[in-house]
Amino acid sequence: MADAHDSSTDLVVIHNALAAGRTVGDVPAAVAAAGPAARFAWDEFFAGELANPHTRAAYARAARRFLGWCEAAGLALRDITPGHVGDYFAHHAGSVPTKKLHLAAVRRFFDRLVVRHAVVLNPALSVRAERYQVVEGKTPEIAVLQARALLAAIDTEHVVGLRDRAVVAVLIYTAVRVGAVARLALRDLRHDGTQWSLRFAEKGGKSREIPVRHDLEGILFDYLAAAGAQAGGSGPFFRSAAGRTGRLTDRPLAAADMGRLVKRRLRDAQLPGHLSPHSFRVATITDLLGQGVSLEEVQYLAGHADPRTTRLYDRRQKRVTRNVVERISV
Repeated sequence: MADAHDSSTDLVVIHNALAAGRTVGDVPAAVAAAGPAARFAWDEFFAGELANPHTRAAYARAARRFLGWCEAAGLALRDITPGHVGDYFAHHAGSVPTKKLHLAAVRRFFDRLVVRHAVVLNPALSVRAERYQVVEGKTPEIAVLQARALLAAIDTEHVVGLRDRAVVAVLIYTAVRVGAVARLALRDLRHDGTQWSLRFAEKGGKSREIPVRHDLEGILFDYLAAAGAQAGGSGPFFRSAAGRTGRLTDRPLAAADMGRLVKRRLRDAQLPGHLSPHSFRVATITDLLGQGVSLEEVQYLAGHADPRTTRLYDRRQKRVTRNVVERISV
């Protein structure tokens, strides 16, 4: 009798949660109402299958949003059809890339539900999103002369200035993402007997080693000397500053803080404020391709799996010049 009472109580909790659009524990009410197999599939997919925390969070938000819509429409998990999925995405207010990401999340989650026999068919499998083609990336490019002016404008009379110059120089001369720069540790600057190199932990679990060019080497060692640190030591490579004291703490400088310091240094150098740390990546890729470096070599430096991604950073042939628009004869 106790088991029957507990089961009845659980059903009431799930029913009330469905009516209110809430979750049962950490599982959407629609999933909880579909039974143990559906709950297992939810945990398996979001806690086990998706390793990247950013993908996991984005997919979970997308799945919860879709299931909330289904609950509001009175649809149980097993009753959802391709027509329902198509209707949901036809009225989705997000951009085309957002809708494509959300559809991928719903489709993959239902794949897991099918595998665990929580539903018979995947209703999202035959649904198609709008076509989206990116010809050129949206990140603004910093010009070569602007990048040189930025480096020259940084006051290097104190350790914070030396640190900031080193951050900007690494972004320029390695073309890595700011998150990988923030994850650098002192042990990641190493010498192989012939040259210094930096080992970066990139997104997707990739690890890449990039040689340090001669001027970057001087910039890095000037900073390390002022910071009282050594290559190959322990601790973070770039450390945060203690307020306005001009001293460094033992804590790592986060990627968001690097973004703010770049904005501050751009402002001090009277350069456009819409530029960002990613602008250096665009500039470096475009500059190398413009010098005739092969797409394959630049792709490897950028850490792209697909050369089409590298081409999105190439702004050589896609600039509309003032001369062109001045020739419009209207």
